[in-house]
Amino acid sequence: MYKNKILLITGGTGSFGNAVLGRFLNSDIKEIRIFSRDEKKQDDMRKQYCNNKIKFHIGDVRDITSVRNAMYGVDYIFHAAALKQVPSCEFFPLEALKTNVIGTENVLSVATQYGVKKIVCLSTDKAAYPINAMGISKAMMEKIIIAKARTVGNTVISCTRYGNVMCSRGSVIPLFIEQIKRGEALTITNPKMTRFIMSLDEAVELVLFAFRNASPGDLFIQKSPACTIEVLAQAVRELFDFNAEIHHIGTRHGEKLYETLATTEEKLKAEDLGGYWRVPMDDRDLNYDKYFEMGMPQLDEIESYTSHNAERLDVEQVKGKLLQLDYVQNELRSRSRLRG
Repeated sequence: MYKNKILLITGGTGSFGNAVLGRFLNSDIKEIRIFSRDEKKQDDMRKQYCNNKIKFHIGDVRDITSVRNAMYGVDYIFHAAALKQVPSCEFFPLEALKTNVIGTENVLSVATQYGVKKIVCLSTDKAAYPINAMGISKAMMEKIIIAKARTVGNTVISCTRYGNVMCSRGSVIPLFIEQIKRGEALTITNPKMTRFIMSLDEAVELVLFAFRNASPGDLFIQKSPACTIEVLAQAVRELFDFNAEIHHIGTRHGEKLYETLATTEEKLKAEDLGGYWRVPMDDRDLNYDKYFEMGMPQLDEIESYTSHNAERLDVEQVKGKLLQLDYVQNELRSRSRLRG
């Protein structure tokens, strides 16, 4: 599937892009293009990997000309470029619109013009029942994906949706570890708040599963376990053998009590694939009568898929998940050396 092919990763200098490189560099893929606006991170990656398969393109998904310049000859795209920080998007919602919505439209439009075969776009749990600007912009991104998938014939466009990835940018786990290193109390927002527990490798597996199995307009969601924030803080505290206090600071602006990965409306038509849900696109045409005549009588019988009703992990199980992360292992080794 990948032999002599060219893969473009938008936002490729982030956590996801680095994880994908780990999977593809030793494959028989011809070229991996990293497209982003951060020349410093690109230079860091260039020095880290020293691999001629990787080609770096400076540009911004907001600028359709720079997208075109990076798109020639591309076979596949993983679209990861986005504004992801809730507070940033809340204060600058138009910037979130420009990157997450218009930027996605630019990538998809140019890709279909250039004959790209497959595109997988990365979305977030915050797009389901959105309450903040980041989630709203990502929900609109998903609508752009579905609308485009309806109208193009030769390009398979699909989407993945997942929750917070452990130890990625914005994750609370590195914050807990830094607080422990400084000898401070661990701060949590609400002890009853739940979050899905997902590693970066699992996020990459979800994208690759979508890449291999998607039909146009499909949304893929991975079934993941969850835990409360209090359990997560306790697991980190026990792993690092630090008897810190846990302070409750209250739910922050724009935060949800729990994550929703599949809405009730999506679950109604979702296909259970074992470890994943596949939500097919709404393929109704422009005959608007169907929107008024075809209802969902079973809607009150279906429950959305959330971190409140997913498999719930205890402290020992969360510690097991954390020990699978290179970041946590490195921090534990560093702490052990300092104590020795």
